[in-house]
Amino acid sequence: MGSLYSEHRTWLHAVPASVKLLALALLSTGLLLTARLAILLPAAALCALMFLSLGRAMRPARRLVLSVLIAALLVAGFHAFMRQPLVGLGSALRLVGSALLGMALTLTTRYTELLDVFERWLSPLRRVGVRVDRLSLKLALMMRFTGHFFVQWKRLDDAHRARTGRAGGFRLLAPLTIQMLVSAGRVADALQLRLGE
Repeated sequence: MGSLYSEHRTWLHAVPASVKLLALALLSTGLLLTARLAILLPAAALCALMFLSLGRAMRPARRLVLSVLIAALLVAGFHAFMRQPLVGLGSALRLVGSALLGMALTLTTRYTELLDVFERWLSPLRRVGVRVDRLSLKLALMMRFTGHFFVQWKRLDDAHRARTGRAGGFRLLAPLTIQMLVSAGRVADALQLRLGE
């Protein structure tokens, strides 16, 4: 399965996965809880600086960053059209800040590290009969498939550009959906064999 994880070591690779996940949760929640541009502007700028500090490690996510910026511009434009430019700016800043934090986590954290953190954090639920190993696996797979989605999208877009000289756009939705379903089916079959169900 494709991954956005970058083997190019950065300062963020050395930070424990648990610290990165906790920081992502707290900072993203903070961005959602405030509407003050005086806070959102510097917060989004700090998220951008942190992401840019990854240097070569951020290369696998370049197209994803472009997609997020386009989405943020569309959100801001829609609110400007509705005569709510400040609301639009705030929403765009939240989107960009949260997305950059999530991408930084994905680029610098291995899947196995996330799985270990989820199992450790969810371990108290064992007392009430929850299968923590399976729940943490589901959470980690959800995050992994998000990265895999963008990897597959990039591959399909590169192939389409090589053939036609143009970006694939919405034409890629059908083949992308088929590839994701095939990948999900393979993972499900492997898990079924592994877990003996």
